[in-house]
Amino acid sequence: MLRGFATISYYAVDLDAASRWYAEVLGIEPYFVTPAYIEFRVGDYEHELGIIDAQYRPPMPDGPAGAVMQWAVDDVHASLARLLELGATEYQPVIERGHGFSTAAVVDPFGNILGIMENPHYLEIVERDRARRAPSSE
Repeated sequence: MLRGFATISYYAVDLDAASRWYAEVLGIEPYFVTPAYIEFRVGDYEHELGIIDAQYRPPMPDGPAGAVMQWAVDDVHASLARLLELGATEYQPVIERGHGFSTAAVVDPFGNILGIMENPHYLEIVERDRARRAPSSE
């Protein structure tokens, strides 16, 4: 039934500021921009990060809430430090989960929870896909 991550949506009162902040975090510009929505394609599989004008946010409790999407990173400690340096606030410190998995989370300057994770399974999948796509030497 579930085939994989398609798009995660964050909300921001100041869409222009959110666009600039995420462009700095990601090192890329959004590929799709409207007055109420911007979207980035991120990482190995070009997962979609959408930022929606906060006027369209569904009812939510006060403060950060909801599911935490864990974005794969190569170094959770360095990634957390960089996000904090760029103005995010710590939501959850680095937690070593065992077997090579570790997580952390921040709240971006717009009130969204942004999770990060070192994930050996993700790296295995990337390597498997690269091997599958590599030209045969036969």
